Amino acid sequence: MQLRTRDRLLDLSEPLVMGILNLTPDSFSDGGRFAARDAALRHAETMIGEGAAIIDVGGESTRPGATPVPVDEELARVVPLIESLRGSSDVLISIDTLKPEVMDAACTAGADLINDVLALQAPGALSVARRHRVAVCLMHMQGQPRTMQAAPHYDDVVAEVGAFLEQRLQACIAAGMPAECVALDPGFGFGKSLQHNLQLLADLPQIRAGGRPILAGLSRKSMFQKLLGLPVEQRLHASIAAATLAVWQGASIIRAHDVRATVEAVRVAAAVSQSKRKQ
Repeated sequence: MQLRTRDRLLDLSEPLVMGILNLTPDSFSDGGRFAARDAALRHAETMIGEGAAIIDVGGESTRPGATPVPVDEELARVVPLIESLRGSSDVLISIDTLKPEVMDAACTAGADLINDVLALQAPGALSVARRHRVAVCLMHMQGQPRTMQAAPHYDDVVAEVGAFLEQRLQACIAAGMPAECVALDPGFGFGKSLQHNLQLLADLPQIRAGGRPILAGLSRKSMFQKLLGLPVEQRLHASIAAATLAVWQGASIIRAHDVRATVEAVRVAAAVSQSKRKQ
């Protein structure tokens, strides 16, 4: 399993961890902690030292009810940080955005991957990704960030999410992007109830459209509040359990806030999974 971006090839024969770097004042978990550039760079360096293979930079929260951020403000948050990080590290940099203008500027600044909750459906997004020859992560979301958790409904969540991701993969290929540049994200917590999230995790192998790698973002999600009654600052153990299960179910990239603990859990789960396949 590999993911191609620009002139690099990311080896996913063993699952990797994507460290979350929120440059926002209102993200549900760590809003405001890394809004200053120096603090953000220090945190990125810490996550790299803890084993993060990808740093996912975001300048706009997509939590339920979040207020949209103007393009200029989002650019001011993410572009200088990406330029600084690119100048100091060869780590893979991901830009977490749904705006084509931000995608374009971030890739020009050095981002290697576009992580888009809208799966490149915004006008111009596909052409930006193709022009920069970067990798993309296509995520499924029912509805929009502000309203997505208002009674989400599916007849068959696994089949519907899988069909959407397959359709977006084919849209990328039709636009001239190699399939090797595409990863897929079922969108845990994005327009899904607790039961939808649990079913997607249980049936994760069924939604690997086109054989492309799966990214699982379960870190500190509100599903753990619903399941266990835990506030966000107490969701580490549940997040690690979910990451371990995702790897066991075939996920290739785990998006996480708590990098060191997640890297250790992912390596154990991957080692056991590989040992099982060799039997």
